[in-house]
Amino acid sequence: MVQRVMVAVISIPLLLWMIYGVSPGWPIVLPIAIAVISMLAVHEALWSTSFLKHPRISGYSILLAGLIPFWVFYDGQALPALWGLFLYVILLFSEAIASRGRIGLEKMGGAFFLSVFVPFFLSSFLRIRLMEDLWRSLIILPLIAAFVSDAFALFAGMAFGKHKLAPSLSPKKTVEGAVGGLLGAVVCTVLYGAGLRLLFQYQVDYLRLALYGGLGSVVSQLGDLSFSSIKREYGIKDFGNLLPGHGGILDRFDSVIFCAPLMELLIRTLPAIGR
Repeated sequence: MVQRVMVAVISIPLLLWMIYGVSPGWPIVLPIAIAVISMLAVHEALWSTSFLKHPRISGYSILLAGLIPFWVFYDGQALPALWGLFLYVILLFSEAIASRGRIGLEKMGGAFFLSVFVPFFLSSFLRIRLMEDLWRSLIILPLIAAFVSDAFALFAGMAFGKHKLAPSLSPKKTVEGAVGGLLGAVVCTVLYGAGLRLLFQYQVDYLRLALYGGLGSVVSQLGDLSFSSIKREYGIKDFGNLLPGHGGILDRFDSVIFCAPLMELLIRTLPAIGR
């Protein structure tokens, strides 16, 4: 617990500094950060599970995961994407053919899936960053919904947890913790909106913000359980040990991977914050 708190004390201000302190003057910093997180996450998923310990295919997959955030940030045109995916697939099948049957469709499909969906979902932060007028107020919403939900679920589970939520996937998670995480995300998201209105005179729809928090908590917990199911399938406790008390990058950002695209979709279809 002490390690988890210490990592949070260090990492959260660092993330905020990268978003608000560096990104306005040096916007390239944010795609670099998303690319690094994506590359580490894909590496952890492929190697910690022993799903595909193939240096070249892992390298191709990690490189693709690192390029996608830059593609998103620089307009996301179809032609560069087609080039990148075409070359990746050619390399992937070439390695499969050379392996003489040791690398099949399952492993190729898994590598392709991870190297695309993880960076593309995390790149929601970049698409929000490109919303010129409101990005400063909107870009933090996925972090609020995901991290607050995680924290409140942890503390509510410790204090009130009696009924197991998904014992076969995550024995420590409880129904009470899940409810606490949902309520905490709703309250904190609404309070964030109230702060924006009070301090910066933003127009805020509190009902929609409550929806952001509630749905964000649900998909964050779903993301956590989804990656827990992968860990249980391959018999590992954590994806890595880069972050003491948390595990690997993927252990820390599993909920954010699911929450970020949802927040982007809600922002675009049900805007809750405006000038």
